[in-house]
Amino acid sequence: MAKEIERKFLVDKEKLPPLSNPQHIIQGYIPSPEATVRVRVSNDKAFLTLKGKTKGITRSEFEYPIPLADAKAMLEELCVKPYIQKRRYLIPYEGHTWELDIFEGHNEGLIVAEIELSSEDEVFSKPVWVKEDVSNDKRYKNSYLVYKHHLEKGL
Repeated sequence: MAKEIERKFLVDKEKLPPLSNPQHIIQGYIPSPEATVRVRVSNDKAFLTLKGKTKGITRSEFEYPIPLADAKAMLEELCVKPYIQKRRYLIPYEGHTWELDIFEGHNEGLIVAEIELSSEDEVFSKPVWVKEDVSNDKRYKNSYLVYKHHLEKGL
């Protein structure tokens, strides 16, 4: 079984290095009480991802490439709207690759950095632009960002 162990942080955008080569990501979520079911289009590739319940900063994760046309149909027909829209930058730093997400659309202004680890207690260095750890704050989970919009609108 695949495991995702990740830490998530807020970012000081004034201290970011120059950024280039973003992945343009659109992702939607299919409602499920037992798992997080995500459909993602990243540039010209598409994936279906299933994630289990989080324990600490670890959860099971299963990700499969799917045809782009299928992903677009799933986004339109099965996923809660509005979608997550973001630009992702991969930033190598001291033996790890940080994923920097700059959100667009209804989450415009939010910038989050994630790092995937091999264990929950793995030691890692943080770049100067990494601020507060929000790994255990559900408000910064992408799936929550979709549903938050519905809660705010009373849907």
